[in-house]
Amino acid sequence: MSSPTTTPDLTSGTWTIDPVHSEVGFTVRHLMSKVRGNFREFEGALEVPADPAKSTVTVNVSLASLDTGNQQRDDHVRSGDFLGIETFPTMTFVSTGLRGEGEEFTLLGDLTVKGVTNPVELAAEFLGVAEDAYGNTRAGFEASTTINRKDFGVDANVPLGGEKFLIGDTVSVQISIEAVLQK
Repeated sequence: MSSPTTTPDLTSGTWTIDPVHSEVGFTVRHLMSKVRGNFREFEGALEVPADPAKSTVTVNVSLASLDTGNQQRDDHVRSGDFLGIETFPTMTFVSTGLRGEGEEFTLLGDLTVKGVTNPVELAAEFLGVAEDAYGNTRAGFEASTTINRKDFGVDANVPLGGEKFLIGDTVSVQISIEAVLQK
């Protein structure tokens, strides 16, 4: 870690991601538009020690839960042409560090897709902590990054003439997490 990170009001302990109140989404260029989608099934946890700079995050995403709003497209993206979910059913993220201080910081980690692991940096924001109506302590975070899908072996494409292709290489990832402190 480059510098210590402090996250105000974040209690030490294990925080599990509440998938009902969280989202893992993406955007990728297709022809002259952008396709947006998300993953409906994922799980993860944040381990926050006394020194928040040493916090860790792990997330597992079911690639079968991909949803772009079009079943034919989703089935194709799940196939061996792209994600190959029969062989690689899960995408994982494991943090390796934090950089920055306060409510905005950078989350460093290793992203694994199709058995290929690469380091990524997520621009992250701590949205605060509050108690819900049932007495649970919740914390909110948002994060985003951009990856090149070819770096993870997701390289299928269709040439359209010249230097143009059907699908863009750049994938924007948007994450909104609500985590619950375990008692």
